[in-house]
Amino acid sequence: MTETATVTMHIGELAEQTGLSHRTIRHYDEVGLLEASGRSEGGFRLYTQADLDRLLVIRRMKPLGFSLEEMAELLRVVDGLDADPSGPRGAQLRDELAAFVADAEERRSKLVAQLSMADEFLGMLRRR
Repeated sequence: MTETATVTMHIGELAEQTGLSHRTIRHYDEVGLLEASGRSEGGFRLYTQADLDRLLVIRRMKPLGFSLEEMAELLRVVDGLDADPSGPRGAQLRDELAAFVADAEERRSKLVAQLSMADEFLGMLRRR
C-alpha cells in the first residue's frame, strides 16, 4: 500500500487563504479552537487542509457574533459527529447541531435587518 504525504502549510499560507491575520490564527491556537497539526524541524506551526477547513468554519461564525466559547462548543459537536455519527451520543449531537443552526439563522436574520437599515440610511444620504 502506498502512503500519501499530507500536504502542510505554514501560518502565512493559512492566513492568506482565510483572510485572517497571523495574530488571530495564533490566538485561536492559544485558546484551543485550532491547533496546528504539527511543527516543522524549525518549530514553525504546520497546518493541513483539515485545519484550514476548521478555520473557515470559525471565520464564518465571526460575523454572526458567536463567542469563542460558542465556537468551541460547535466544533466539539461537529468533531463528535465526524468521529461517530451513529454512535450513542449521535442523536444528542444532532440536536445540539440543530440548535446551532436555529441560532445562526436567527443571527443571520438580524444581520439582514441591519443591512436593510444601512441601505435605507445610505439612500437618505444620497438623496440630499
